[in-house]
Amino acid sequence: MQILPLFFISCLLLSSSSSSHAAVQDFCVGDLTAPQGPAGYSCKNPSIVTVNDFVYSALGIAGNTSNLIKAAVTPAFAAQFPGVNGLGISSARIDLAPGGVVPFHTHPGGSEILIVLQGTITAGFVSSANTVYFKTLKVADIMVFPQGLLHFQVNAGNTVATAYVSFSSSSPGLQLLDYALFGNNIPTELIAATTFLDSAQIKKLKAVLGGTG
Repeated sequence: MQILPLFFISCLLLSSSSSSHAAVQDFCVGDLTAPQGPAGYSCKNPSIVTVNDFVYSALGIAGNTSNLIKAAVTPAFAAQFPGVNGLGISSARIDLAPGGVVPFHTHPGGSEILIVLQGTITAGFVSSANTVYFKTLKVADIMVFPQGLLHFQVNAGNTVATAYVSFSSSSPGLQLLDYALFGNNIPTELIAATTFLDSAQIKKLKAVLGGTG
């Protein structure tokens, strides 16, 4: 498939800023038994590092889309793929069933490039000036989402859609806007005051997304 080489090129481009500085060691495979700090995981002792630390196969498996959003995101961040720890790159797979959506969300720690492998996906982001940029993407199309900006992906067709994404961080983070508002215990009256939404609608969304208050 011609798409995959393009995907890996995008990974390299995203990592260019972090790899432009000389490293003091070849790699820092994450020690997942140690706590994660602001700079990532501690390095595993090189004497016990194997080739398997640099290989990850889960992105070849379709995610389970039998859920509320009819979508699945399979990450290959440092927490799942310790070989990328400290390298300033990571990846993920997105599976969207018909009607599937990855709701508005942000990655505070890195920019993102998406490449469509199957189907059609409408994707977009909102700038800090509240300008919206969106387009329906077909197979082999690539779209970039700048770091920290709200963005989304929606299956625009009647068949399964699949995409790979790469990030300019080994731990880009993820915050889903809907769950940030309605999936926790923020009091309904505070959400109503800050969003101008009706309290009844807020309570309905809390019930759907697991929030309280």
